[in-house]
Amino acid sequence: MNDADVSKQIQQMVRFIRQEAEEKANEISVSAEEEFNIEKLQIVEAEKKKIRQEYERKQKQVEVRKKIEYSMQLNASRIKVLQAQDDLVSAMRESASKDLLKVGHHNFIHHHNYEGLLKSLIVQGLLRLKEPSVLLRCRKEDEHLVHSVLDAAKAEYAEKTHVHEPEIIVDSIHLPPAPSSDDPHALSCSGGVVLASRDGKIVFENTLDARLDVVFRGKLPEIRRLLFSQVGA
Repeated sequence: MNDADVSKQIQQMVRFIRQEAEEKANEISVSAEEEFNIEKLQIVEAEKKKIRQEYERKQKQVEVRKKIEYSMQLNASRIKVLQAQDDLVSAMRESASKDLLKVGHHNFIHHHNYEGLLKSLIVQGLLRLKEPSVLLRCRKEDEHLVHSVLDAAKAEYAEKTHVHEPEIIVDSIHLPPAPSSDDPHALSCSGGVVLASRDGKIVFENTLDARLDVVFRGKLPEIRRLLFSQVGA
């Protein structure tokens, strides 16, 4: 083999090696490109997942805030409704109290038979106390009416209980007078009586104001039902 053949063979070998190298380099490049694309896709998907999670977290926070705000507004509305209901009930109580003043007012005493009412209140107090001797307290303006019905009240009590007539001592200390516009915050009494045992251990308040409180408390559920039964409907 001469030099020309050797040179030709070497060139063929060089071309072969170069071709293999180029093919190998191309394979490496393609493989690297694929790995890069896969890694890039994984990074993109991971970032997308983070964004979705962050969005969901913020969305939940918004929903929670909305629920809290709605609950607060609902509670505020309920409080306003309850306050309005209480105001209405208080206004009714105040109106009833004003009407009650007419019962014991000197201009309406005979119209409302206040004298007979005083006797009934005294008898009721005696029946509650069941004491042989009691102390009675009334308004100064009612004292003459109380004295006028004492005998009848004692006799009625004795007849109902089959005991001797009790001793009733009218206290020199009087209940407060009727409410006055001059001093609306002063102690007041619309009428009626307070009876107590002689030792003061048992006291029965049977004033018109106390009777109104008892009736109003007892009827309050019915009053609320009649007034506000349609509110929650």
